[in-house]
Amino acid sequence: MSYAGKRALDVVVAGSLLALSAPVLGVAAVLIRLESHGHPIYRQRRVGRDGAAFDIYKLRTMVAGAESIGPGLALAEGDARITRLGRILRRTSADELPNLVNVLRGEMSVVGPRPTVQVQVDRYTDRQRGRLAVKPGLTGWAQVQGRASLPWNERIELDLWYVEHESLRLDLAILWRTVRIVLGGDGLYKGESGGWREPPAR
Repeated sequence: MSYAGKRALDVVVAGSLLALSAPVLGVAAVLIRLESHGHPIYRQRRVGRDGAAFDIYKLRTMVAGAESIGPGLALAEGDARITRLGRILRRTSADELPNLVNVLRGEMSVVGPRPTVQVQVDRYTDRQRGRLAVKPGLTGWAQVQGRASLPWNERIELDLWYVEHESLRLDLAILWRTVRIVLGGDGLYKGESGGWREPPAR
């Protein structure tokens, strides 16, 4: 259960960041369109609180149709599907700025477990489905512990810990640590042991 005032914090933080980043988003959208074919805003169906589906918005950092090319959802450093500008956007986490629209719409929170896709949720255990008890977030406890470099099950456990300990103090601590991580660019890619790996086809 979210603490009192969390929605107000979401609106204030997301509204302020969106206003400040509007020029960056505008320039990035133009450059993305000039570099590669396809819409600059990427939409993907994700699973939110209590299993409700929604479309998440991001700046496109990969070639059009990337999900159907190569390793699909898996993403490693040096992936050829990522555009040159996309590497910069990912390095600075600027590609996630359109998520702020999702926060203002009430589909996401500033802090919470990162939203996943249905194929991943379908493989949750009953205990892991507890991750869906809160709104997904721009950043979260697992994000500040290693992001994509963490093994998938470890990320879920960290998110479950957050769900059980959610508080204003914890959210503010996560936001502060997020700033430091974004500036350092750590944990962007899954590496050898991190990330979700799609099971082989039967």
